Amino acid sequence: MANPSATLQQQSDHVPLKTWIGVMGTILGAFMAVLDIQITNASLRDIQAALGATLEEGSWISTAYLVAEIVVIPITGWLSQVFSVRRYILVNAAFFIFFSMCCAWAWNLTSMIVFRACQGLAGGILIPMAFTFLLTNLPPKKQPIGMAMFALTATFAPSIGPTLGGWLTENYGWQYVFYLNLVPGLLLLAAVWYAVAPEPMQLDLLKGGDWWGIISMAIGLGSLQVVLEEGSRKDWFSSDFVVRLSIIAAIFLSAFFWIELTRKNPFINLRLLTRRNFGLATIVNVSLGVGLYGSVFILPLYLSQIQQYNAMQIGEVIMWAGVPQLFIVPIMPKLMQRIDMRLMIAIGVSLFAVSCFMNASMTHETGIDQLRWSQLVRALGQPLIMIPLSTIATAGMEKHEAGSASGLFNMMRNLGGSIGIAALATLVTQREQFHSNRLGESVSLYSPATQERLNQMTQYFVSRGADLSVAKEQAIKAIDSLVRREAYVMAFNDCFYFVGIALLLSGIAILGFKKVKPGAGAGGAH
Repeated sequence: MANPSATLQQQSDHVPLKTWIGVMGTILGAFMAVLDIQITNASLRDIQAALGATLEEGSWISTAYLVAEIVVIPITGWLSQVFSVRRYILVNAAFFIFFSMCCAWAWNLTSMIVFRACQGLAGGILIPMAFTFLLTNLPPKKQPIGMAMFALTATFAPSIGPTLGGWLTENYGWQYVFYLNLVPGLLLLAAVWYAVAPEPMQLDLLKGGDWWGIISMAIGLGSLQVVLEEGSRKDWFSSDFVVRLSIIAAIFLSAFFWIELTRKNPFINLRLLTRRNFGLATIVNVSLGVGLYGSVFILPLYLSQIQQYNAMQIGEVIMWAGVPQLFIVPIMPKLMQRIDMRLMIAIGVSLFAVSCFMNASMTHETGIDQLRWSQLVRALGQPLIMIPLSTIATAGMEKHEAGSASGLFNMMRNLGGSIGIAALATLVTQREQFHSNRLGESVSLYSPATQERLNQMTQYFVSRGADLSVAKEQAIKAIDSLVRREAYVMAFNDCFYFVGIALLLSGIAILGFKKVKPGAGAGGAH
């Protein structure tokens, strides 16, 4: 005779096709939003040229999107309660598609920055809403499958973004980087329209809204994001602009924490960070952001600067960290049933760190053939971190806390990415100067080896038709550029050491995780 409680459990664990369509639709939205963080990077030069912008001005094309996205992520949980999940996703997805088209039609830099900010505001909600939807609509037993699908947005999208952007720009033009959002955007709208149940709006929540908390968070987080994005370009605190914004960020973020921790009904529950697993998982998540976005920032920089690779060739290298994940992620839920998730995260963090250390011994000859292996190790490591980490963080989470948990968890990973990129951009500059000075000391004009090399190169330039004085100048310039090249390679190596060490240090937090069984997801605790 069948066990009635087992039969009831099976029924409660059954997920209708309609719900899966909703999960896939919302995850497609998150994938598009994360993809758009990185996708313009490969096309930035073409966009700058078309809009008549300098390199520094053009950097705001990425900054505007990131600032808007990181500000809107934390308030998404509350706003989705006010306007209902279905309406909130549909309206923002429609705006995301519209502003993507506007970016392709931008007529100058100002219009592009405004449209990118609007695109970030609409796209930013798609990331936490996908996470919230799977936490609240999938039973605990099925949540690891949802987490595995969501992981592709966080780990695969940053890896494939520059590849896709480079290919579209090379073959069709930079506008297609934005047109790309049209078809998946329409699929997202159709899936949400069909699968997400309509609910009444709760506009009365606006009256008692935590407006001071939202305003202080938006100003503080927005200022911090701009400081992180622009700091290295403006030489940090030697710039009045960066100093002023840093003070604003410190004041408003302090106010934000005070308001949220003292208010009875805060728009985001910061106390979740005091929960053991969620707080410790957030630490690992920040360093995952540093690794994910930092490695996708520093490797293309090395390939374009030292190897003179174009966007397509850079994409081919980065792709080796992305495509294998498509085959690894589907088997993750099964692995999580057989292996302790804490062990999986530890292995994942170790593999990710090892891949960084493999890249920390590059020479000026290191190209795709050498980098392929470190990229494959990274592709193995990233899913082992992301999926079990999300599961451990949200295990036993009450359903009404899903919005806050999703907003905090996704914001912290993006913030980790911004901190990582800012630190690496500064590190490259400082370490290049350090190595240039050290190499310059050993390459003295009084050294016999240097004089012999100078003579050889001078003879070479003379044989090419230059007179003796011009040939000598050319030889000195050639040696100087060799020193600079080697200094840059050594600086890039230092950056990979930094990312690897940051990952390993965050791994200490794994020791404090409480054991969680797969299937103890959100809604598992009451």
